[in-house]
Amino acid sequence: MTGMDERAEKWASTMAGHAAPAGIHLAHADSWAGSGSNLLLPRTAREEREQSSLATLATRSFGGGNRVIDEPADPWRTCFERDRDRILHASSFRRLAGKTQVFVFPDDHQRTRLTHALEVAQVAVSVARALGLNVALTEAIALGHDCGHGPGGHASEDALSPFVPGGFDHATWGADVTLTSLNLCAETLDGIRNHSWSRPAPGTPEGEVVSWADRIAYVCHDFEDAVASGVVSEDMLPALVRDRCGTARREQLGAFIYGMIDAAAETGRIGMTARQAEALAAFRKFNYENIYLRPESKNQAGAVISLLRALVEHYAARPHDLPDANEFDAGSDAAVHAAVAYVGGMTDRFACRQGITLLGWPLDQLPKGIDTPV
Repeated sequence: MTGMDERAEKWASTMAGHAAPAGIHLAHADSWAGSGSNLLLPRTAREEREQSSLATLATRSFGGGNRVIDEPADPWRTCFERDRDRILHASSFRRLAGKTQVFVFPDDHQRTRLTHALEVAQVAVSVARALGLNVALTEAIALGHDCGHGPGGHASEDALSPFVPGGFDHATWGADVTLTSLNLCAETLDGIRNHSWSRPAPGTPEGEVVSWADRIAYVCHDFEDAVASGVVSEDMLPALVRDRCGTARREQLGAFIYGMIDAAAETGRIGMTARQAEALAAFRKFNYENIYLRPESKNQAGAVISLLRALVEHYAARPHDLPDANEFDAGSDAAVHAAVAYVGGMTDRFACRQGITLLGWPLDQLPKGIDTPV
């Protein structure tokens, strides 16, 4: 314990840094770094730079941003940088770490909804930066695009749809319910609401980039996870895919990202060259047939649907079991909406625990994952 105490004390002693001239403290005793000048770039200066540095149709930042509730502008961050920061610190974003991408209860190396969002952001920013688009807006949309997802993957949409007028769509639910408390800019919410190809096109080129980046990222990383899990093998990929984008994730991402950049260079549009778009379509079709629609995936989806519907019905009938104080009447529209919001926000493990604790759900009827849920 003595050694641990000494290390703890030494670490604590550095928290204020090291005193230096001019009344500042430095992180290291031998720190030397500086910017080289006293030049500062407040928000207004960087907004002015956007006018000349961004592409013609790129979305410009302005003041406090176009929000439902007006806010004073931040002195240093643009409106879209603030959106990005708010999403990153939101509980709905953190909970993506406990939500299914493909495999329920993923092991240490398999993707979750959180790592998926980060990979989408990497792909989208790579394209946006090359095309001269607003990187902060692109990243905000990418990080927030799946915050409306329920537990258990896309099966949660089928599970929750009967309780939502018009059906449950994670994209619209994320923009219009899950993230409303953040008071995000209209452009950010538009990109989140319309990132799915089944939705209308986003209203910004940055949102359009994220729509492509989402599909690029999940096609590549879901295949990599499935190979590592023994579900498929690299030599099973169609020849068209292997020939045009390779079998390794690094090659595949590069092929599709460059396909988007080349398309923009040739036409000025947000899209992908025909050669790579055909490969992406064939790749996605392969994943659906061999990963997402395999019998184990269908069984997993069925278990998710049964559990989540039972949980919503429980909370809608007993709204006072919800964590937030309310005066909803049992079975009312308000109670059902609150039940869907609560269950939709759950992680995989929490939903399973609630099923066992509240409903006495049989263990053999839970979604089958890598480990036990309790």
